[in-house]
Amino acid sequence: MASLRRRPQQHGPRNAGVVLLHGIAGRSLMLRPLERRLQRAGFATLNLHYESRKKPLEDLAEDIRPAVADFAAGLDGPLHFVTHSMGGLLARVYMARHRPARLGRVVMIGTPNGGSEIADRLQNVGLYRAYFGPAGLQLVTTKNLTLASLPPADYEIGVIAGSRFLDPISGLFLLPSPNDGRVSVESCKLAEMADHTTIKASHMSLLVHPTSFRQTIAFLRHGQFEPVRPPLLRGVIAEIGRRAAG
Repeated sequence: MASLRRRPQQHGPRNAGVVLLHGIAGRSLMLRPLERRLQRAGFATLNLHYESRKKPLEDLAEDIRPAVADFAAGLDGPLHFVTHSMGGLLARVYMARHRPARLGRVVMIGTPNGGSEIADRLQNVGLYRAYFGPAGLQLVTTKNLTLASLPPADYEIGVIAGSRFLDPISGLFLLPSPNDGRVSVESCKLAEMADHTTIKASHMSLLVHPTSFRQTIAFLRHGQFEPVRPPLLRGVIAEIGRRAAG
């Protein structure tokens, strides 16, 4: 587990903390903008970097266990999880094996809970297998034993999906519509989720989208996302803001 790295813990109020988990081939740095917003909202944070390309999900869950347990021990209140992409699957595996005593809520951003059709097509391609490693083979739509054996989640999960894509090949031809270029909106959903929302952003843009920040904090605080404002209402609010500024 020597490869596991963490950012120094940011000490907010001790009554609530958030573990952040990036996706496959990602880095903790990618979640830094979201982490800063969580800190400003009053949450202590643990933004972990783990070797997502080198081990299957069950081994990665063991790798992150000491850091998560140490972080949780310093809190007086709930321990939440905010995850991107495969990080949500890792969180589910972790919770099934090492559920924290004061588990709070979980926000999954662009997580392929139902698998990815892209992984289906590439799973037998040598370059894909070499780059994405064992966990990459667990992202297919036909669940492997680790994911298929997970018990239904009995904790509050909020799912954020993206509905815009940058890659026209995957977005138009490989994935069901709507999708974020990597994961379809439908695949993000989980039967036992408490709430679901869709943002007009691509898979990676979800990590820096202001609505992602706002909705993540809303779910952690209240267990539900803010209602989506109709376009007309957004226009009226924007016009009021412009007039007030003038």
